[in-house]
Amino acid sequence: MDVAIVILNWNGRSLLERFVPVLLNNIPKENCFVVVADNGSTDDSLLWLKTNYPAVGIVALDKNYGFAGGYNRALEQIEADYYVLLNSDVEVSEGWLATLTAFMEDNPDVGICQPKIRSLAARDSFEYAGAAGGYIDRYGYPFCRGRILNHIEKDRGQYDEPQQCFWASGACMMVRSDLYHYLGGLDEMFFAHMEEIDFCWRAKLAGHQVWAVPQAVVYHLGGASLDNTSARKLYLNYRNSLLMLRKNLPTSDLKRILSARKMLDFFASLVYLFTGRWSYFKAVWRAKRDYRRLAPDIECSSFSEDGNDVGRYDGSIVLRYFRSLGRLTFDDLRL
Repeated sequence: MDVAIVILNWNGRSLLERFVPVLLNNIPKENCFVVVADNGSTDDSLLWLKTNYPAVGIVALDKNYGFAGGYNRALEQIEADYYVLLNSDVEVSEGWLATLTAFMEDNPDVGICQPKIRSLAARDSFEYAGAAGGYIDRYGYPFCRGRILNHIEKDRGQYDEPQQCFWASGACMMVRSDLYHYLGGLDEMFFAHMEEIDFCWRAKLAGHQVWAVPQAVVYHLGGASLDNTSARKLYLNYRNSLLMLRKNLPTSDLKRILSARKMLDFFASLVYLFTGRWSYFKAVWRAKRDYRRLAPDIECSSFSEDGNDVGRYDGSIVLRYFRSLGRLTFDDLRL
């Protein structure tokens, strides 16, 4: 049973210097190896890696294919029973990998899992991108056990039980290699952001479970590729969320839910406009425009929707959040 930990890098020497030594000190000596997949970096990342950590494998790609394309091309060249997709800005802790691997070995119905993800900057708090497991509302807006929109909770042990969820964070996601290839990998149309949610949704439609395993803990710096305040990131999230809904919703729900979602996005754009965030306003409308351009070419999922609802909130997380004046927690939802 082999585990490949694959880090996608793009001009990230400083991150490799900071986080690779910690990683190598916290993985087993046997049946585990680390590979850095380089997305056409122009800095000296690979030279530094070869000089200082020659045992770390390298897959050098010719250009930046984004998160989805980079991982797909790298994992085509890597053989292992499990893949761990690990962001270059993640600090792991003792025992994290053994915990995830044991969970997957003991639960053959689980195709994907993630650890608890805390913030590296505020180590007693959950991290935005994943927290203690990812969920999604009726209209495709993601949230987490420990993070509802912009409200991030402190970790007081309130979410320490393993729990089936809807999606695992691409910051640190373990997946069975045969499942990854069976699903065709991450969707490269997304380029970056929300591709892991789409991937997990497709896995669930194909009959596999997604779990969060909080006994394993990692710390995520976040914002290494795009800052959370970036209009580019906002654009990708809005566009890719619409693409994901079109791909994975059953035909009977598609028109109704997409219509409601587009109305919610319209109101969000007005909030950005009237609060002076012009770049965000433009990002939402550009996302809607590009979605319309891409939509005719989308292949809808061919899998059954049985078992798809675990981790879906049958309501609007956005409306619940604003009714709570931004104080909504995951426990308030009673999922």
